[in-house]
Amino acid sequence: MVNQASTMPAAALTGKEVKGRSPWVDARRRFMRNKASVGGLIALILIGFIALFGDAIAQWSNEEIDFNVMGQALQLGGPSISNGHYFGTDDLGRDLYSRTLQGTRVSLMVGIVGAFIAVVVGTLYGAISGYVGGRTDQIMMRIVDILIAVPFMFVVILLLVMFGRSLFMLFFGIGMISWLNMARIVRGQTLSLKHKEFVEAAEATGVAPLTIILRHIVPNLLGIVAVYATLLVPEMILLESFISFLGLGVQEPLTSLGALISEGASTIYYGTIWQLGYPLLFFVITLFSFFFVGDGLRDAFDPKDR
Repeated sequence: MVNQASTMPAAALTGKEVKGRSPWVDARRRFMRNKASVGGLIALILIGFIALFGDAIAQWSNEEIDFNVMGQALQLGGPSISNGHYFGTDDLGRDLYSRTLQGTRVSLMVGIVGAFIAVVVGTLYGAISGYVGGRTDQIMMRIVDILIAVPFMFVVILLLVMFGRSLFMLFFGIGMISWLNMARIVRGQTLSLKHKEFVEAAEATGVAPLTIILRHIVPNLLGIVAVYATLLVPEMILLESFISFLGLGVQEPLTSLGALISEGASTIYYGTIWQLGYPLLFFVITLFSFFFVGDGLRDAFDPKDR
């Protein structure tokens, strides 16, 4: 006689339900095992916290001028706790600590908003192109090829010169040019997803194509979209910093890390190392942290590691 207990599943014998881990849980565990990525995430949190709440301990605003050190940055404008200039002052006597925090906020905002615009536009464009296919796909991809051939730095600078050097135009120019590679990546992934069983089942039940794209295809692309978005943010920050370094970025009274680095580089010959050092430190830490986090997310979502 066959022992029925031996043929029963282990879950029935123990009285417990065996649940599989979701891909998101596995990705999180792989990410947490990457020490460099975790360190980058902690550094980003600290940088964001300091940029948002660091003004609470500032004794000078970013626009306020200390006339006691104005024009005397080499002798009196260095970092000092006693006069409230923790990072020193610039050559106009403005507090570098407050200006560095403001520059960090602006650079992070440009990077995050620009990456968000690029991800949204590129994801929708690439998903529609890949799912519809045929002549529509060919036309949409040829448009992308033509736009990629245009130097995007030239386009951004041209927009700023023609329509004014405002923060909104900087967001618009960077975001609307940087979605092209995202569209290509999403389109390639969509071509492989459109033949999956769950997509064909939705088509068989008469679900509208736009609904299939938004509810079935795009959610399955969130992993690769998150990875690319994380790597896109430092690219946006670098682009904004380069534009600000040329003097075409944000304008006074606003500032950014790129503008502060440009100002610090122009006065480095006078020995005011703090004017370049502190903004450059925030800039380097922010960029490397995003790169480490993006690299960790890429490894975490890599199907070969599952």
